[in-house]
Amino acid sequence: MNHTKTARRIAVALTVPALLFTAACGSDDGGDDSSKAASGVKVSGKFGAKPKITVPKDAKAPGEAVVKTVSEGDGAKVTKDSFVRLDFAGQTMKDSKDLGSTWAAKPGASPDAARAQAVAQMGKPSQLMPTKVIDSIVGKKSGSRVEIEGTAKALIGAQLNPQSGIKPTDGLVWVVDVVAAEKVDPKAQAKGDQAKPDDGLPEVTAEGEKAAKIKVTKGEKAPKGLEQQVLIKGDGAEVKSGDGLIAQYTGVKWEDGKKFDSSWDHGGATAFQIGTGSVIQGWDKSLVGKHIGDRVELVIPPKQAYGADPKNKLAKNTLVFVVDIVGKV
Repeated sequence: MNHTKTARRIAVALTVPALLFTAACGSDDGGDDSSKAASGVKVSGKFGAKPKITVPKDAKAPGEAVVKTVSEGDGAKVTKDSFVRLDFAGQTMKDSKDLGSTWAAKPGASPDAARAQAVAQMGKPSQLMPTKVIDSIVGKKSGSRVEIEGTAKALIGAQLNPQSGIKPTDGLVWVVDVVAAEKVDPKAQAKGDQAKPDDGLPEVTAEGEKAAKIKVTKGEKAPKGLEQQVLIKGDGAEVKSGDGLIAQYTGVKWEDGKKFDSSWDHGGATAFQIGTGSVIQGWDKSLVGKHIGDRVELVIPPKQAYGADPKNKLAKNTLVFVVDIVGKV
């Protein structure tokens, strides 16, 4: 299982309405502000608020990616391996067709609720934006608003999905707000003395840079509700709704104890937004309020994991996770 599929398995990610591109691969060096002719697109609105994108009627998209810093922030600089949290809005130039956005509020969501944003690691494929678009923020500072435009051929290339209805010559534009950037060692893990799991919880052995071993007692009946325990107490900042969590994890099925996934199998620490419905319910309910440096054991019943998706291979399984919280962005 590759990293991209892993991210989709754990996350209920934001969607791209146009089914714009197929699975991303590779990574460019990122874009520099270009002096080459752009289309005359104007972006208005302040960083942190939904941008307004105005495209002239006679706009002609540049034949290569053009990157413009609309406003510059003063936060941490994005590097090729940074973890980032982003807001974005994308549209076609000709007819303003929506290419995805983080600004749309979820139906029924509280006005005070944290809004779903894009959380990713630079250099890793994104399911939300084309590789060239997300790579364009390398070198930019947190707090910056960046505009990226070009033809579909220039920005997406061979990954353009024919079913999207977008032609290679069509102009596309994205506005990306770099909300936060953080560097964390992908091999980082929780440190400290590990507590013995509470009665009824599986045994956990985590040694070295590899997937944790989780031993489920054969014949033990799975708990009906969500169970959790902090095995190692960290002394870092508290995790809040809306944070981009950076973590190591290993997951096994309660029913047979078999591992179905681990971040260690995909290069180490991964990132996802917590507390916004972007991951399975059991993670949202248990990881908000924990601290950086914690190692947490979770036992999640199907209804708080993948039970709502009968097509998912794990829909009927109670899942056991060990999660090391190694950072946030």
